Amino acid sequence: MASLDRNNKILLDLVKQPGNNLCADCQAPEPDWASYTLGVFVCLNCCGMHRNLPAISKVKSIRLDHWEDSLVEFMQQRGNSVVKALYEKCVPAFFYHPGPKDCGVLREQWIRAKYERREFTGENSMQRSYSSDQYESVLWKKGKNNKQYQRTIFLLSKTNFTLSYYIKDDCKGPKAVISMKDLNAVFQPEKISHVHGLWISYPQEDYTRNLFVYHEDGQEIVSFFNALRATRLAYLQRKHPSQQIHQLASQITTPIIKEGYMEKTGPTQKESFRKRWFCLCLRKRTLLYFKSPLDAAELGAVFLGSESHGYAVSESRSQSVRGSRWHCEIKLQTPKRHFVFRCEEEGDQREWLEAFRNVISQPMTPEDYAYEATHRRWR
Repeated sequence: MASLDRNNKILLDLVKQPGNNLCADCQAPEPDWASYTLGVFVCLNCCGMHRNLPAISKVKSIRLDHWEDSLVEFMQQRGNSVVKALYEKCVPAFFYHPGPKDCGVLREQWIRAKYERREFTGENSMQRSYSSDQYESVLWKKGKNNKQYQRTIFLLSKTNFTLSYYIKDDCKGPKAVISMKDLNAVFQPEKISHVHGLWISYPQEDYTRNLFVYHEDGQEIVSFFNALRATRLAYLQRKHPSQQIHQLASQITTPIIKEGYMEKTGPTQKESFRKRWFCLCLRKRTLLYFKSPLDAAELGAVFLGSESHGYAVSESRSQSVRGSRWHCEIKLQTPKRHFVFRCEEEGDQREWLEAFRNVISQPMTPEDYAYEATHRRWR
């Protein structure tokens, strides 16, 4: 028992050291588990992924399980920083590093790529498919005007900086050719109702077009996602040749800050309130709204500038009015129009207020100014 207490205390001291104090795979703070075959400290969620690799990784709780002296000595010799230097030696700049809030398929494939497939050790010079100049994948895509998913061929080209897709094998030409300029992609398993669901969005004429896709194989959908990121990074490098890759990496794809249902009214604020699905995007600083979460195109959008340029958000408690069932009100002020939204619960209201303030508190970039000047206002 004394040995058990001593060894657990050593591990609890080790996990506080820089490098070890964050999960080796998703960077979650205060990991409570460790792989005693790899020598890394991991969080509970990533621990579950390691359990799926029994030939490579075996895990124990650093607080509750018994640790032999030899295993503790191995953990002292290794640790997250040492193992990272080996297994993440050659990670491409475009390859997505999942965080603690990312979906399971991203974290699982990141862990498998590192430890099972050893893709980043530099042991061989074989080019991974997602790094090639062209990448083809067959995915299931939701129809534009229906709920049916159709087998669709997607082709990425670094030469043309495009994503094309074909609805039939013998098509004479693509159904659409999409520029990498403002394309974004985010995993949305709950929204799409599939554990490998991916949401692709891009501007088309004067509105945002959405594609919802999935693949039954986790490795394939994540490889497609990283190939897409590789193609977009190639576009950004062409557009901004003087910027370093690490500066461009954060611009490849961006997460959705907040999304969910709110009620909205019209421009005079006398119209009936209608329930709509809203998405707040940090890229282009836009709030989009849709009739339903899986709409192919948005119904309207508004640009969110900064506080110093006349944008503000506030909360209030509204009285019951025609057409409105919800009463947790948010008022959004822009230089040309005031908007009123209503949330069902106070918790939703607080989250939306925080998300709006997160955007308008950030200074605008030169690209933001250019986008504001050309962006159409709320429809």
